[in-house]
Parts: sequence; structure tokens; C-alpha cells
Amino acid sequence: MNYVSTRGRVDPVGFAQAVLMGLATDGGLLVPASIPRVDPATLRAWSALNFKDLALEVIGPFVDGEIPRDDLRALIERSYAGFTHPEVTPVIDSGGLKVLELFHGPTAAFKDVALQFLGNLFEYLLARDGGHLNIVGATSGDTGSAAIYGVRGKARINIFILHPKGRVSPIQERQMTTVLDANVHNIAIRGTFDDGQRIVKDLFNDLPFKSGYQLGAVNSINWARILAQTVYYFYAWGRVSGGDPDRRVRFAVPTGNFGDVFAGYLARRMGLPIDRPIIATNRNDIISRFVHTGVYEAGAVYQTLSPAMDIQLASNFERYLYFLHDGDAAAVRGLLDDLQRTGRLAVDGARLAQVREDFSAVAVSDPQTLEQIRHTFEASGYILCPHTATGVWAARERPDAICLATAHPAKFNEAVQAAIGRTAAAPPSLQGLLEREARCVELDATTAAVRDHVRSTLDVAVV
Repeated sequence: MNYVSTRGRVDPVGFAQAVLMGLATDGGLLVPASIPRVDPATLRAWSALNFKDLALEVIGPFVDGEIPRDDLRALIERSYAGFTHPEVTPVIDSGGLKVLELFHGPTAAFKDVALQFLGNLFEYLLARDGGHLNIVGATSGDTGSAAIYGVRGKARINIFILHPKGRVSPIQERQMTTVLDANVHNIAIRGTFDDGQRIVKDLFNDLPFKSGYQLGAVNSINWARILAQTVYYFYAWGRVSGGDPDRRVRFAVPTGNFGDVFAGYLARRMGLPIDRPIIATNRNDIISRFVHTGVYEAGAVYQTLSPAMDIQLASNFERYLYFLHDGDAAAVRGLLDDLQRTGRLAVDGARLAQVREDFSAVAVSDPQTLEQIRHTFEASGYILCPHTATGVWAARERPDAICLATAHPAKFNEAVQAAIGRTAAAPPSLQGLLEREARCVELDATTAAVRDHVRSTLDVAVV
């Protein structure tokens, strides 16, 4: 299996190199040169598998023998051994609402599903092939803690995570900053998540710096994250469909950076019989506006009750543009040049028609988010986190939809309290966080400030 850049200016690479490269050296994102197809008989067989065995089957073709099957099986087993639910990502039915619970990992958020796997994958590849990796990532809330928990204490790896100061929940901040392992470095930037994401891309596009300091990525720009998240779409379909390949289902997906949505899009292209996903955004509705108009235009970043979705420029959107344009990297480069020059890009009428075949989209306000949390609790006693609530609201006219529950509600108890007058009970992984010792540095939201900090930290470590 070869991987190519969405911008077309990188020679094809294999799976291991794609994982360690993160962002392609031409500034693009890596995608498989071809997407494996799954036939109906295979779908039927996969529907009976447990999550770990299914992950081996879904991920295997994309690895294409670069990791021996037994080693890959052991990586997957180790990655999900610490999840608190035996199904890893169970589908529950609460008063007729189908919810795919993705928050049973160590940081109580869906990012654990991918980042526990990615952390173990990094460790395996570095031990096998040699070298070190210095991970640099930006987070709007949950990616940072999940990434940190995925690689904390691991040999040959350092991790630097940028979060927007004051724009993540107190629990999210403490999940990151109370991890005191020597290889973990937290940075609060005086800006937004989009600033952090821009800084990270700048560092990766500084090729001498990237090479000299062995930078790696854990944001959803890393292909292995998309791949791991694809598994739970297959798993949920199997639980609901009973393995009938003629049974189509629909998913409602809260999104900020477009990674979770793109994982569902990938599953659909692989042959999973699902209808177009329902994209839920909050007031930061750039993706919703694109689906409706074909125009992708950034605006101000608004602070909302669903902070992990407070994003304007969604990095995984570039992967979708590549497939929307049938692998035409030159067309993708042209659109991104438009975005860089003018702050907007637009697709033609035929492409917009395809977008509307691929997705529907709904922007959900904070009052609607609170109303949904309240309504669901009153109807069934089930407590939604505010991100999950956007997805449930977006799917309110499709009661058969499977709604992705992206985080445990206790991570966002301010919103929960405002909606239902009580808080959600914290799982063991979240208890006592606010009383623990924390460590973090605060920097201006500039590439230079972060580059200097990474350089000085690593230079001291080497000495």
C-alpha cells in the first residue's frame, strides 16, 4: 500500500514512513493511493467480530504487510486493553436514541481510540527501525490529553502539545498539564486553536527544522488516526445491522477538524453500507456552510459550549478535497492557493452536487445544545456532553441515526449543569484532576516563540 500527498509533490511512501512523516513534506496530507473495497460476504463475517479482531481486519490492508500480522494484533490488543468497557466502543439504546459511546478510554474522549493505537505504533516502529520522534501537536481540547496519555513515558519520544489558553474546559486543561512525565511538554498559547494548528503546520513546513528535530504528528493530519477511527463505524454498523449487507444506517457526527467525519467517509468508500453522514457543527460553521454553498471561507473563531469544535480551518478537509477532485493534486493546490490568498475557496456546481451526496450538515447554537441535553435527560435519564448534543440535535429528524458520543459529559459539567441543574458523575479517570500538581508554559501564538521553545527544550535534553 503506497501513500501519496494531497498536493502531489512527494514520492509515494509506505505505511510506516507515512505514519512517522505525519504531514507530507510538500505541506499536504498523506492518503492511500487506492482504497481497499470490502465485499458483502466480508462485511457479514466482520459483523460478528469483537472490536479488537475487527480492528485487525480493517487496519490490516492499509498496513499491507509492513508490520507482521501477529505484531499488529499485539499492538491492537495492547492499545485497547485499558478501555473500561468490554466492547471498547459500545452502541447503546437510550429511549430509542442510538449512541455510539466513544469515551471509554483513559481520557474519556473519542481521541483515545486512535491515539492509544498511534502511541503504541510509534513506539513499535522506533524500536524496530531506530531513531527518535519529537511530536508537536495542537489541540482544541481532547486531542492533547489523548495524545499525551498515548505516549507518556515511552522511550524515544517527546511530545509538545499546544492548547489555546482559556479556551479549553478546566478538566481538559488539567488532563494535559497534570501529566508530569519527563517526555511531556504542555504549551498554552495566547490565541485560538486555529493559531495553534497554523503554528504546527508552519513547523512541519520548515523542512530543515522538521528533519533536524525529527518532528512527528499526532493531530488527525496523521493517517493512522483516521484509519483507527474508521474501525468504529464498521463496528457500530455490525451491532445495528446484524450483518445484513443490505441494511444501511446513518451516522450523526459532531465535527471541528473533520477527522471523525472523514473516517466515516473512508468507511463508506470502502463499501460500508451507510447513508451520507450528518455533520454537526456549532457556531463555528465553516463546514456546514461549505456543504450548503460550496464556499469554504474562514471567519472569526467563536467560543462555545462545545470547545473542541471551536475551529474554522479544518485540516482534514484537504483530504476530502483530494477525493472530491478524483485525486487531482493540481486542483487541490489551486484551491488551497485561493484560500491562502483570499481567505476562501469555492467548488463548482458539479462538485457541490457531489458534496451534498456525500454529506448533510447542520449548525447548532449553544441554546439548541442546552435544549438537547435537557430534552434527552428528561426523556431517558441519559446525559449528553455538549459536543454529542450537537450531533443528536442535527439528527432529530432521523431517529434511526447512530449518534457519535465523542466525550464523557463530566468533562463539560459547566454546560451539563446549565442544562439540567446537576452535574454528571466523573469516571475514575477524571476524579481528583483539579487538585493535582500541574506543569505548563505560556507562549505567544507565534511560530517563532514555539520553535524556540521546542529547540531549547530538546537541546537541553540532548546535553
